[in-house]
This record gives sequence, structure tokens and C-alpha cells, in this order.
Amino acid sequence: MSGHSKWASIKHKKGANDTKRGAAFTKIIREITTAAKDGGGDPNKNPRLRTAMDRARGINMPGVNVENAIKKGTGELPGVVYETVTFDAYGPAGIALLIEGLTDNKNRTTAEIRNILSKKSGSLAGPGSTAFLFAKKGLITIEKSKVNEEELMELALNAGAEDIGSDGSYFEVTSDPASFNAVKAAIDAKGITTETAEVTMIPSTTIRLTGQEAKNLLSLMEALEEHEDIQNVYANFDIPEEELAKIVE
Repeated sequence: MSGHSKWASIKHKKGANDTKRGAAFTKIIREITTAAKDGGGDPNKNPRLRTAMDRARGINMPGVNVENAIKKGTGELPGVVYETVTFDAYGPAGIALLIEGLTDNKNRTTAEIRNILSKKSGSLAGPGSTAFLFAKKGLITIEKSKVNEEELMELALNAGAEDIGSDGSYFEVTSDPASFNAVKAAIDAKGITTETAEVTMIPSTTIRLTGQEAKNLLSLMEALEEHEDIQNVYANFDIPEEELAKIVE
């Protein structure tokens, strides 16, 4: 889990850069449109939509973009219909990958993802080959300097969190997906700043990577996430914090 949460933190920081905002807007608009199509346009009744809207606010997406994306999903405005795709794959050093996307052409996306994997020492696997290694959880990371551990533990557990862990300079709060919004709301209400907050896929076991293998794995993950059809890439790696910082400098 630690490797994944560190990577999520890096993505969060990168997403704050203007160079990444255009791509982030495209991905979140697709997610909002699909969430509204599948569960309706009311975020109070659609947790997936509410989470996507929170992500949009986090990167300062204009409200009109969000509103139009919802209307395209509900059919009030014309728009492209996206299909959910999931790829099981393996990366360098046998790291298990679970790749999620939204596409208007599954065959094209599959071919392009296969090509990225082959160029970056990875390969597609059969359906379900890696998915069983991951569980859907709410994950909130908070810098240790932002909160007292006992205060966080009492607050989060009372709000429905399953566990509060410690990894390097961060606390990690995990919850069942159904409790995620309540846990996040309780933390926000106390004015505690979160580094990342998302419903994600957490691996049951991790593989520790260092050196060139670590660099190769992160290069593959970044290449996959830069593809416009890909929403999320999950992997069961663990890279020491100090080495991870050197790689992404």
C-alpha cells in the first residue's frame, strides 16, 4: 500500500502544474459524464459523481465544464458515449498492474495499451489475472505535521474508517468505499489538510523495488497514465521513500 499512496501523492503534486491540467480536465470530464450517465446527475444521490466533482474542484476546473459534463451524461446535451475498460497486466520485475479507462473505441485503446506495455517491459495478462490482488478502498493521506495521531485516530474511526496506518511522513486512513465520504467530511470539518483523498484499489501484497527496476516501473506507470483513455493505474510496488523522491526530482 505504501508505494501506491506515495505515487498518488506525486500525481497530486504534478496535477497542480499547468502543464498537466489540460489532460487532467479531459480525464475528469469523461469520469463525470460517465458517472452521471450511470447513476444520474444528482451528486447527493451518486457517490461516484460526487467524488469526480471533488476531484474537479481540486484542480480548479470551471463550474461550467462540470455542469456541461453532467448534462452530457444525463442526455441534456449531446456527447460521446464512453465504455469502461479494464486491463490486467504485468510490469517490470513481475509487478501486477490493474489499469482502468474510459474509451469510445475499445479495440483502439487495447492496441495502444498493449504497445505501451511492450515498449516499457510490460505485457497484457488475461482478464482477472491481477485484479484479485487488489481491493477497493477509500484512502486518505495526511502529512504527519498536519495532525496529532491520537486525534486523527479517534476522529477517523468514529466516522467509519477501518484503519489508520503510518508510512514515512504520512498517515494513511483507509475505509470501506461506502464510508469514504463520511470519513473525508469528518476530517475536512476539523480543518485538517489532506494530501490525497480517493477511492482506490489497494494491493493485498507488495513487491519492493529499488534502482533501475523502480525507475522502469514508474516510467511505465507514467506512460500509461498519460494516455487520454486511461483513468487509473494501480500497481503492487513498494519503493523506499527516499529513492522515490530521487526518481521523480
